[in-house]
Amino acid sequence: MFLSELLNTIDETKITGSVDREITRLAYDSRLVEEGDAFFCIKGLVTDGHEYVIEAVSRGAGAIFVERDMEIPLSEGVTVVRAPDTRFALAKCAAKYYGYPSERLKLIGVTGTNGKTTTCYLVENIFKQAGRVTGLIGTIENHIGEIVEAVTRTTPESLDLQRLLKRMVDEGVEVAVMEVSSHALDLHRVSGCRFESVAFTNLTQDHLDFHISIEEYFGAKRRLFEGEDFGADRKAIINIDDSFGRRLIEETSLPSWSFGIDARADVRAGDVVVSSGGNRFTLARQEKSIEIATHLKGRFNIYNCLAAAAVAFEMGLDGDMIARGLETLVFVPGRFEEIECGQTFTAIVDYAHTPDGIRNLLEACREVSDGRVIIVVGCGGDRDRSKRPLMGRVAIEMSDLCILTSDNPRGEAPASIIDMMLDGVRGEFPGWRYSVEMDRRVAIRKAVMEANEGDLVVVAGKG
Repeated sequence: MFLSELLNTIDETKITGSVDREITRLAYDSRLVEEGDAFFCIKGLVTDGHEYVIEAVSRGAGAIFVERDMEIPLSEGVTVVRAPDTRFALAKCAAKYYGYPSERLKLIGVTGTNGKTTTCYLVENIFKQAGRVTGLIGTIENHIGEIVEAVTRTTPESLDLQRLLKRMVDEGVEVAVMEVSSHALDLHRVSGCRFESVAFTNLTQDHLDFHISIEEYFGAKRRLFEGEDFGADRKAIINIDDSFGRRLIEETSLPSWSFGIDARADVRAGDVVVSSGGNRFTLARQEKSIEIATHLKGRFNIYNCLAAAAVAFEMGLDGDMIARGLETLVFVPGRFEEIECGQTFTAIVDYAHTPDGIRNLLEACREVSDGRVIIVVGCGGDRDRSKRPLMGRVAIEMSDLCILTSDNPRGEAPASIIDMMLDGVRGEFPGWRYSVEMDRRVAIRKAVMEANEGDLVVVAGKG
């Protein structure tokens, strides 16, 4: 593909050198550059791609995309493209380079603080049960038909995402569902994608280290529901039991379907029964309803089922197909996943890592167990510090015994993180209600040794 073709996708560029040159590949990692590639200088949170221009040129880059004026050796005939935002430029060029793959399948985006992963697995299973070839892009793994691949982040960088979507098209995928993080929206990872439907699960405090305020966080999520950049004909699927969802459905100009337990919702649940054997409810749309019995436990999973059902209804599937998809998904890895090793108590692993996520998790634990609830929990390092005391309070307040421990401290001292978690409860609870164990393996062992028959042990966060 010629550089001139790529440049047709972006505006306000300043070009030095020839545009009539063939571009072999695109790259944002200078170590991967080969002869004839276009290298995009991406300014990250830790490193800045502009610092690696010389390396990219020495490896044979034919074009360099930058955000600021730089002294770049042009003796090899390198073309320099200055763009207002190289992340956005990479996203648009990647979509062009791979032939706009999101337009060659039906792409569904799911955003929100909690529930993205489970909702995506439910959507995938509904369409799989309906006989479609499916793809999934998410926090746990990516699926390309029957191929399963490990992942490093919730939403891939734009270049990797477009390459992945192209592989899906080549493998015959008809419907793909993707978790869309707020970081991905702010950092243009999904720019260049065209969505069939976009779903909003909920919004509670998280990522305030990156977004600064809850309003900025909401603003990032809202981008998926604004304008025509992500597809002029896409439909919005929104949880109106969530306060931010009610705002969103008023503010978006997209055709919208609402879901919730609220009777006003387009797709709603009634006669809800939550038990240790799973959830049962009546799925209603307009004047029609169908009885649903799922393996998934906890009231929060009712909302995930509703979100997935609303997406499927909007895309033309009937109630029987949707019911089959909801009822045949046994579990989602790391999402209220029950671990059975012959023990006399219930053991659960769940990814909950926000105050609201911990609250929902412990409410679900109470719903499925009459015994004591013992939680092992920590907070990740180098992330939103303001949620730590809130998580500590919820975990101790809503459990019978809380063991605070390390959870991926990154560059921080685990003891400092736990100390901040305790800021939310100092002097309010007796010492026997909680303890501190820095070693996560030892903390889990202590919880298991403490559990009696009929109790429930839950390990929150990274598992």
